[in-house]
Amino acid sequence: MDVLDDFQLTSVSGRIEQNAEAAFEATPARMRSLLGPLALLPGTWKGRGFNQIWRPFHGSQDRFLELNETIETLEFEEIPGDIPNRGLLQADINLHGIRYLQQIQDAHVLGPNHKLAGIHIEPGMWISTPPTTDPKDPATVARLANIPHGTSLVAQGSATSHNGAPEIQPVSITPFVIGDPNNKVHFPESNLGTPSQFRTPPGDIPHVTQAMVDNPNSALTKAIAGQTIISTTTLRVSTRVLNPPTSGGGTSNIAFLKGTNDGPNADAVQVDAIFWIEIVREPNGAIKHQLQYSQSVLLNFNGLSWPHVTVATLVKQ
Repeated sequence: MDVLDDFQLTSVSGRIEQNAEAAFEATPARMRSLLGPLALLPGTWKGRGFNQIWRPFHGSQDRFLELNETIETLEFEEIPGDIPNRGLLQADINLHGIRYLQQIQDAHVLGPNHKLAGIHIEPGMWISTPPTTDPKDPATVARLANIPHGTSLVAQGSATSHNGAPEIQPVSITPFVIGDPNNKVHFPESNLGTPSQFRTPPGDIPHVTQAMVDNPNSALTKAIAGQTIISTTTLRVSTRVLNPPTSGGGTSNIAFLKGTNDGPNADAVQVDAIFWIEIVREPNGAIKHQLQYSQSVLLNFNGLSWPHVTVATLVKQ
């Protein structure tokens, strides 16, 4: 979700020289065990991505398609110690987690301070939950986040690992009738070949292609084309119920976003995200850690659900 306030981010620079595999082996075994699939995250990750959002528009039509090429910094830090959760229906469990700060800026557009414009800032946490008996679930992971627009979310899901590269499926930005994902509504702003005053000017998005608009995840597959990816850990979380496992979660929005009986201004009703933690072997034999993600937020306004998709490819520093 884009934020209009400007903030300064450290620019993406420098070649990655750290041997990620050695760094992981140096991580205390207890931390690796307790954090489980989150164990590789602590540290600073930097890279580039693509952001798309259908913004509500108060004027001659109801929408504006904003597109951004992005620069991102994502910092993770372990939360030390156990996080006890008291049980009534079963014995207590201990959670373990990581706090994070995500900062995204536009790669080309300057803000009022003549620095690259900030479009997103998000503090939050990832937590690892052990298997439980009530509910009867395997181990899960969850992401807790707060966005300055006035939205908070809890998204829960599962983690899996496999050898090789991730399987990245296409994602669509086409809006649909609320509650009916198959009833899609197409708009001309999605066609970069059709000039529009209701879309980001071409000069602000020099590297955005029609393929990226049609499927933002194509930016992820392009980033890893030709790479040797040794293994991938996939974190899949959602604010909707995923079965299995049983999952909690949801979104909460301030009154302005939720609106009144006349309808919402832009109610963020659902968040789905996939994070791929990849171990990559470079041509010179060096090992690096790479993080890719694809997130889709449904914004409800004027009778439709409008997908807001953000993707990025980041490298651990």
